[in-house]
Amino acid sequence: MILNPGILALLFGSTIAFVMLLYAAGLGVKILSRWDPQSSSEEQLLLERKTYLVSTIVNFAFGFEILSGLLFIYTVEDIHRLFIGAMCATGALNANQIGWLALLIKIILFFAAALWVHFNRLDQRAEDTPLVRPKYLGLLLLTPLVGLDLFLQYSYFTGLQPEIITSCCGSLFSLGNDSVASELAGLPAKPTMLAFFLIAGSCLIIQTLCLASKKAIFRYLLFVNALALFFISMASIVSFISLYIYQMPTHHCPFDMLQQNYAFVGYPIYIGLFTGTLFGLIPGLSQPLKKIASLKREIDKYERRWLLLSFFGIVIFLLIVAWPILFGPFILLGY
Repeated sequence: MILNPGILALLFGSTIAFVMLLYAAGLGVKILSRWDPQSSSEEQLLLERKTYLVSTIVNFAFGFEILSGLLFIYTVEDIHRLFIGAMCATGALNANQIGWLALLIKIILFFAAALWVHFNRLDQRAEDTPLVRPKYLGLLLLTPLVGLDLFLQYSYFTGLQPEIITSCCGSLFSLGNDSVASELAGLPAKPTMLAFFLIAGSCLIIQTLCLASKKAIFRYLLFVNALALFFISMASIVSFISLYIYQMPTHHCPFDMLQQNYAFVGYPIYIGLFTGTLFGLIPGLSQPLKKIASLKREIDKYERRWLLLSFFGIVIFLLIVAWPILFGPFILLGY
């Protein structure tokens, strides 16, 4: 099982990333304890040079972590055929329940690592690098999370036994189970659909307002709205979006859409949602940093690009999920 190329890539890459982060975190502790931007001593100059080394190391490590979530889902989906009773990634994850926790950590790491890389890049473009202390404190907090991610992946993949008879999405996402998945599948489709499209529409409107105005309030509203859209979208995928994609009123699985039978449509759906959410959060998170003159220049320079990336990510997501609802032959009645 562990000799699967995807599993080897995940474990090897995560191990290398964790080792790199441990080294970077060690340098980060030294930088945090001795950093003095007002000093022109030899030690300060040496620390400033080390920040570039640390940034390069961490960018590579976090770059892998950002992409590893997609590789994890692809690998879990690929190995499901090895288990009796598994029809998709749900069955593979049910074969060892640690897999669900590993998936959750992957999602958290995607946003955390991407935000660290973003703010590190912003900091390096400013001549006075004002974010040195907060970004290295963030590095010290994220390094154990990457270690936890590696441990969970190893425990999950090494704990898989092909002879195990596992349950798949038909049972996990069926009504009547005492589980979060069952609760999401049991959400009434039409009210959930109304809430989803209202939040999605308001998100696009706020993004348009952000593009037309530089007022901070719109950026903060976008931050809140992007978070709300992410969570309602994940619930909606289980509640009603999956039904239209599969054209079945009882099929609520969020993973089958990643398969060839459905033209791998799940990948652009999730990539669009995650990309739109990530870049929807950044302008709001960047607003307090505008109090620093050097960062304000950089934020004003690139903010429009972030807003457009968020806008197009969400538009792509909405177009894909709305198409079968508006033009598909399946009609959801009585739900």
